[in-house]
Amino acid sequence: MSQQSVLLNRAGRPKDQAKRKAVLEAAKCLFLRKGYEGSSMDAIAAEAGVSKLTIYNHFSDKATLFSEAITAKCDEQLPERLFEFCPKASVESVLLMIGRNYYELISSQEAVELQRIVVAMANQEPRLARMFYEAGAQHMVREMSKLLIQATHADRLRVENPGKAAERFFCLLKGDDYFRVLIGICPPLVGEEAEQHVREVVGLFMNLYRCS
Repeated sequence: MSQQSVLLNRAGRPKDQAKRKAVLEAAKCLFLRKGYEGSSMDAIAAEAGVSKLTIYNHFSDKATLFSEAITAKCDEQLPERLFEFCPKASVESVLLMIGRNYYELISSQEAVELQRIVVAMANQEPRLARMFYEAGAQHMVREMSKLLIQATHADRLRVENPGKAAERFFCLLKGDDYFRVLIGICPPLVGEEAEQHVREVVGLFMNLYRCS
């Protein structure tokens, strides 16, 4: 096998990647419109314009497809490059960028609806709930922890427990209003209010972990 063939196999053929993306988009649309139980693999295949076999070539089952759809949504809004530590950039500016993108992600109607779906079926589908957590919240905490470790090693922050600090950061960004958003009694913050909220959270975080 030629080196070019090896590289193509590793990257995946463009046509296959296009089909995979189409399946993920179709899955997100149907899960939001009909819920998890109401979205069959046949319906997702029809929505994506592919065969059901094509779906199973990329995803082992519907739960895995759901988890991958969550991961794709998070990667769109919070790609791993946002968590890269740059010695030349201020830590505060990096946290502000992460904070803005995270708050925009959790405030989107798509994310709110997905959260409601998982909470509603958590007792019946604990595996699905765990996959949702691992693909979303846990993944972001892990990436944030790596950033905090690097910032601490560079004497830019003083964080003794990066995992807990990362959890606190995202919990502060959600704030007390997030539960009310989930149950539909208030809208998420937007515009200047959202920006002010993110800046206050980053300010509190920096005051807590800044090197003295």
